Parts: sequence; structure tokens; C-alpha cells
Amino acid sequence: MTQRAYKFRFYPTEEQQQILAKTFGCVRYVYNWGLRLKTDAYYQTGKRLYYKDLSAQMTVLKRQPETVWLNEVSSVALQQALRHLDRAFINFFEGRGEYPQFHKKHGKQSVTFASSAFKWDGESITLAKMSEPLNIRWSRRFTGSPSSVTVSRDAADRYHISILVDEEIPQAPVCDSQVGIDLGLTDSVILSTGQKFGNPRYFRKDEKRLAKAQRRLAKKQKGSKNRDKERLKVARIHAKIADRRQDFLHKL
Repeated sequence: MTQRAYKFRFYPTEEQQQILAKTFGCVRYVYNWGLRLKTDAYYQTGKRLYYKDLSAQMTVLKRQPETVWLNEVSSVALQQALRHLDRAFINFFEGRGEYPQFHKKHGKQSVTFASSAFKWDGESITLAKMSEPLNIRWSRRFTGSPSSVTVSRDAADRYHISILVDEEIPQAPVCDSQVGIDLGLTDSVILSTGQKFGNPRYFRKDEKRLAKAQRRLAKKQKGSKNRDKERLKVARIHAKIADRRQDFLHKL
């Protein structure tokens, strides 16, 4: 058995957007809170705090009047945020990653739900605190039951769900033929068989729009609503270019 992740785009209702926005904020708060506690404890006393320590302290945190709003979202999602933080520190101390950074409000947001925090009926997924299943655009199907799902919202306000499934992957047949690939300017890809794939010139137009939008963004005052609007425009142009490139690669 092998774990495989399937990623799909979905379109939440207005109510689901509000629940996800609240969940993203709470998860980000708990992650940053845990990171601050671990950092201060290590530099001030030399003590290392682990997942079980932060989990116990989070129980107390959720009872405080100023942070009682943490109870409005799935507790499993908050626990998963602490697990991610614990894994980030393990990767750092074992030399596989940099020191964990505080999560920001802007940019990509994500939250992970364990199997106890969502329902899978074989055709749809309903997250904790939600009354309706997600409107997922299924581009392919999978076998088995999901062990966890990660919901994300990128800077262009697009929503995706990554579903982790335990599956048996059949071994691919051995192929004796080989094809050489060369990258060019007039043609993007040239195969050793002589087949050519053209260079999509529409990227240039989008890249000019991106450069113009980035210049406008740089002139906006930090913290202003106009800067947030311009940041969203830049993110959407980025997403459009990425989608077009992906479509082009799929056609190869």
C-alpha cells in the first residue's frame, strides 16, 4: 500500500467560505502561538516543548476569555496545526529544513483535517462544522478511503482540496523505447522523433500585464485596502499564467 495525494479544485458556498476563513485564521493563530512558545522556552530556559506540551497548554488557551473564539472551529484542525509545527521543528533539527517561520495573513492559507473531522460517503466530502458537502470538481477518481484532507486557498482566492489516500499502485510495464527532449526558442519542445511543440506567445502578453500590475502594487501604501486589491490582481494574473502553462504541458 502506498499513500497518494489527489488534488482537486472546489467551489465553496458563501457559508463555507466564512467557516473556512475562520478556520484558516484560528489555525494560523495557534501555529504562531505555538511557535512563539517553543522559541521563547528554548532561548530563555533551554527547554524544548513538544506536541503534547503545546496540546495541553492549548486546552487552557481555549478557556481564556480573549481566545474563547478558538472553540468555534474544529479542534482537530487546531491539533493538526500543532503537529505540523512539531514536524517543522523535527525537520529543522535533523537538517532537512530551515527554522520555522510565522505564518502570515496574506498569501496561501491551508488547514488539515484528520479522518475524524470530515465525512466521506464514497462520492462527496463534508468537513467538520459544515452542513453541506464541498462542491468538488472531480477530474479523476480514486479507490479506498481518505485518511486526511488538506484544504487550501491561494492568493488568487482559489480553493483546492488535497486528499490523502492509501492505494495499491500497480507497477508500470517496462518500456524499451526512449525519446530525447530538447528545449528551444522558436519551438518550446523538440523531440528526437522530429515532433515539435510550438511556443505559446500569449505568455508574453500576460507577463507584461503582470509586470505592470506589480509596478502599481509597489506604489500602493502598505496596509491600505488599495494595496490589498492590487495584491489580489497580481495573484490572479500569476494564477492565470500558471494555469495556461499547465494546460500547455498537459497537451505535450
